[in-house]
Amino acid sequence: MNTLSEIAAIIKKTPAWVLVGHVIPDGDCIGSLLGLYWGLRSLGKRVVLGLEDPVPPIYRYLSGSDSLAPLSAVGDLPTAVIFLDCSDAERAGESTLNQLADRVITINIDHHATNPSFGDYNYIDSKAAATAELVYYLLQELGVEITPFVAECLYAGLVMDSGRFMYSSTRPETMEVAAELLRSGVDLEKARIELFESKPREEVLLLRQALQNLQWDESGRIAWMTLSYADVAQIGALNLHPEGIINYTRSIAGVEVGLLIREISPGVCKIGFRSKSQIDVATIAARLGGGGHRQAAGARLEGSLEQVTQQVVQMVREVIG
Repeated sequence: MNTLSEIAAIIKKTPAWVLVGHVIPDGDCIGSLLGLYWGLRSLGKRVVLGLEDPVPPIYRYLSGSDSLAPLSAVGDLPTAVIFLDCSDAERAGESTLNQLADRVITINIDHHATNPSFGDYNYIDSKAAATAELVYYLLQELGVEITPFVAECLYAGLVMDSGRFMYSSTRPETMEVAAELLRSGVDLEKARIELFESKPREEVLLLRQALQNLQWDESGRIAWMTLSYADVAQIGALNLHPEGIINYTRSIAGVEVGLLIREISPGVCKIGFRSKSQIDVATIAARLGGGGHRQAAGARLEGSLEQVTQQVVQMVREVIG
């Protein structure tokens, strides 16, 4: 693995960059992209942002979010690329990777333990609460001033991926970065309202549907919610992928592993895993071609919603014993 100083040196001598996030983007992905975007712009770099899927409504308050778009809409792409918060290159999306086929330099900055170090230069710290935390350290290495624009973006990534600083990934360094971001001009009330008190109605309807489908296994140690493609389409939420719904499964007393299994297209399911014990759900997700963190992971699997649910629940049963 490379050091941040080595990566900063490459960035300093390269005039133009593409910054890429992952499909179904979350707060850490978007906050990291935009925080680094503003930081590199302040150094006089040409910066292109690449994001295959739409920005969720709660993040549209972040400065620069309207610049996040598929790379297919951009001509004359730089050949130097930074992947942010992508647990593997494929997480950027097939269309994005096709657009980047001619890339010359690839930097990979991430905090997922399952990351295979796919870049020419890699900085991966699985102890960090968020990739936004690592972007903050990189900007410090680059000598970039943390302006209010940068701070609000990185704070959004940090607060969302740390579960409002409640997940076990939150460490003293995480809180120190958060404090520096607040000192740099984060409007805490604005962040709270936009991130946690501005949910689209469709998201609330998704939650209602998911709770109606909530089930437990006989032991009470596994809980899961399902969302069919038809249900999501009827609600009008095909492009909504809320980050918090799955946490209702983990919040139940006695539950050690919570699941959200959502049919994202007919015959294709996205599985979210959460645990609140010592159970490593990233290893379960990896068996399905996915990955993530010890207590939060995800995967995709082909099959009907019923088939996938049965298969995944059985896998979890085998792991927890």
